[in-house]
Amino acid sequence: MFQSLLIANRGEIACRIIQTAQRMGLRSIAVFSDADESAQHVQMADEALHIGAAPARESYLNISVIIAAAKRAGADAIHPGYGFLSENAAFAEACAEAGIIFVGPTASAMRAMGSKGSAKALMEKAGVPLLPGYHGAEQDADFLAGEAQRIGFPLVIKAVAGGGGRGMRVVRAAGDFADALRAARQEGASAFGDDRVLIERYLERPRHIEVQVFGDSHGHAVHLFERDCSAQRRHQKVIEEAPAPGISAEMRDAIGAAAVAAAKAVQYQGAGTVEFIAQDGGFYFLEMNTRLQVEHPVTEAITGFDLVEWQLRVAAGEVLPVRQEDIRAQGHAMELRLYAEDPARDFAPSIGALQVFRLADQGLRIDSGFVAGDRISIHYDAMVAKMIAHAPSRAEAIARLRAGLANSDIIGVAHNLDMLDRILAHPDFAAGGIDTGFIGRNAGTLLTPKLKPSAQTLALAALGVLALEEEAARAQAANSADPHSPWHATDHWWVNTRPSRVFEFHLEDAVHAITLSPATDGWRITSGAAEIIARHTKLEAGRIHALLDGKRLSASILRANEAISLRHAGQSWRLRLPDPIARAGEEEGGDDRVVAPLPGQVTQLMASEGQEVAHGDVLVVLEAMKTVFRLTAPRAGRIETISCRVGEAVREGQILIQFAATGTD
Repeated sequence: MFQSLLIANRGEIACRIIQTAQRMGLRSIAVFSDADESAQHVQMADEALHIGAAPARESYLNISVIIAAAKRAGADAIHPGYGFLSENAAFAEACAEAGIIFVGPTASAMRAMGSKGSAKALMEKAGVPLLPGYHGAEQDADFLAGEAQRIGFPLVIKAVAGGGGRGMRVVRAAGDFADALRAARQEGASAFGDDRVLIERYLERPRHIEVQVFGDSHGHAVHLFERDCSAQRRHQKVIEEAPAPGISAEMRDAIGAAAVAAAKAVQYQGAGTVEFIAQDGGFYFLEMNTRLQVEHPVTEAITGFDLVEWQLRVAAGEVLPVRQEDIRAQGHAMELRLYAEDPARDFAPSIGALQVFRLADQGLRIDSGFVAGDRISIHYDAMVAKMIAHAPSRAEAIARLRAGLANSDIIGVAHNLDMLDRILAHPDFAAGGIDTGFIGRNAGTLLTPKLKPSAQTLALAALGVLALEEEAARAQAANSADPHSPWHATDHWWVNTRPSRVFEFHLEDAVHAITLSPATDGWRITSGAAEIIARHTKLEAGRIHALLDGKRLSASILRANEAISLRHAGQSWRLRLPDPIARAGEEEGGDDRVVAPLPGQVTQLMASEGQEVAHGDVLVVLEAMKTVFRLTAPRAGRIETISCRVGEAVREGQILIQFAATGTD
């Protein structure tokens, strides 16, 4: 076994690998960009080296810089994690040339499986089931249109080098094929530098089922059962579980055998995942990920094996520690991906500081690279943590995760905790066997449900605002030349009158009014017909605690100007408390400009100053956290000024394009 390991990655996966490396007695070496100087993986490692600027292409994707760092640190081996360079054959070759062990498959295996087209041709020879389609080298548009007619509609066009849903278009009718082909090619070229595509039959309601495989350098290969990853948004997974619910023993054996056949076809070494889509009892090869997966903890949970340890031992030349017949599955495991994103805004990623970051870990496994106070950067993936439950049954695993979500708090960035809980609570999910379109079909109830805050929730919000005001007043008094001045009092004193406060919290288009009046040892709170007596209010570590009608309740709270972020009883609320004075001078004109909806980098400008555009035309393309956003014209008219340029990093709310006044168009 080698003695030192450099982890060419960041965040939760780097932390995960460091844990195993240190348990095995290996020296762990982290790398970090400018944005990650204080990151958790840097603090956990035995040694850490700076490798460049925040953009990934200047640091985590820079092969020569990472190899130089490994040499400088005297690393025996490099673990690429997942993402970044984990499936880059050139990186594996660079490691070999430098005399450093690459913890992963061979470059030839990566190349064989890296192209969707060549991989499917290889799987066809190995007898792995495939969907009807065309995976060849001929890329003439007319030829592909003919193949589409042969395959039949609906079908899907995929970039051969694609992933994460990029370069993918579903086509339901022949008349839409040409435009969809053009769009898929453009996206493939932009994202992967390769505009080649493949075409295959589109299944309307498939399940996404993948199999964990492992191979060694001695010709052995095994599978560690399957995972169901059908809960997806925008072709990206949010919930994974093992084993897949509702699969027969015969199908389990067949899909496991097919996955092992796929691994043996390329003499696979290390951890890999063979992905399938399944419908009506059949399953079909989708692709092979030649790396460890985000969702590997659910496989670890049901088998009891440490897959990172297996990776390290295989990379060191050891034989797989068990045979296929020795691998058993126990219980059910489920993983939730916690993202800094806003499901109600088409999953727009969110950046900022994690003012509150508290994840319940009782009986759960939490994998994360963040702690409270850390900042979510624009440059990397939006996932902040994974929450994993292992239980005797699927129902118990769901119950444990729902309890964990209810006792977790994230404030400072938008998040998907509430959406995850709604998915777990949905009867179709609870029954098992959902398909990949489940979230999209149920978007109205899962992503943007119309909820009304309870009187208790509003009471906690109002009490929290008062407590925050008192805290600010105490801080101001402490820094004042006259800290004992009555103007710094925090007991809501008034002259010749009884103090009371009326709060009008705005939630979307509704206004929720609540009144606080003094009562013995507390407040009398009225909200509509509800009346609550509040006592023993206390603000502590970003949480407001109060006794409401004799019941102890609490909520996390954060105020940023007019915005009030509150999380209570497993539900997050983003309320607005308008300041009429501050808003009185606000300018109108929302239809005369294009504003950045979130921080990001301008990757394309599709218009120029003086140009006449139509309503809905794409004007600016932003990229943030590996997600592309196309900003369109709010109305028809002439562009007066463009206040951004390609490559520029812009902030949320920044005006990017200003239209000419209506009368001057």
